[in-house]
Amino acid sequence: NLVLPQGSNAESNSFQGCTRLHDHVGEGADSIVAALVARFDGFPVHKMCYDHSSTTAQDLCQCIEDQQEMESDDAEELRLCIEGQEQEVEASLVDEFGMTPFHILFSSSEPSEELVEVLLYRFPYYVLGWKDANGKLAMDYLVTNWTQESKLLLQMVLQSWMFGRLERWCAKPWRFVMIPLVNSLLAEDDKDRRMTVFVETCSKLKQYENAESTSILEMALWKGQLKRGWSNDGTKRQTLDRGECRCVCGSNIVIPSVAMFLG
Repeated sequence: NLVLPQGSNAESNSFQGCTRLHDHVGEGADSIVAALVARFDGFPVHKMCYDHSSTTAQDLCQCIEDQQEMESDDAEELRLCIEGQEQEVEASLVDEFGMTPFHILFSSSEPSEELVEVLLYRFPYYVLGWKDANGKLAMDYLVTNWTQESKLLLQMVLQSWMFGRLERWCAKPWRFVMIPLVNSLLAEDDKDRRMTVFVETCSKLKQYENAESTSILEMALWKGQLKRGWSNDGTKRQTLDRGECRCVCGSNIVIPSVAMFLG
């Protein structure tokens, strides 16, 4: 499953939902071997994450720098459609199976903490929200392959991916809601229950992301209305009423660290 994420069971689908190997690469030993040999062609960062036991943090940093420099020189970008929205994504971040370097590293038996720190520092946070061809987040592999080491890594990743953003938003009430969820996740020994709590945690964060986005939109519209000098009923006033100029887009939340730039 690590070498080819679609699975290697040639008889039936595995209990983890991976499809049969020949369904992806075709019938016959030659096509399967060719696919395995070329698994990481064009994806040096993925290759290093796969060979994590022999990769140092310095090696991975240099590899990422070289790859980003090459892509910058070539000005090549890959457009992906994620939930109906286009995002410009560096071609080196997602392989043909939809796996990012995080997926590759987290699906190994003993992910390196140093390499995880490099990926968290070098790649934008939203890469952790991308799913692979099996519909799995990179963190799903940590939650499934549960050990004391993966537990500590998940805690570190959540601190960067989740709490880091909440702190930048100055959203303390949201943070207080998320802390018990994460603590419950990390303390859960039952595999199915642990995955359920993880899904609930991600869903709650998504809810907060949507609230943050609509809040920023509302404040931007409000500022635009004030600048134009028009109230909501279409009349122009010399003395503007800030309340009447407010454009409500569905959010009643104010993000303090954003309001200072829009007010």
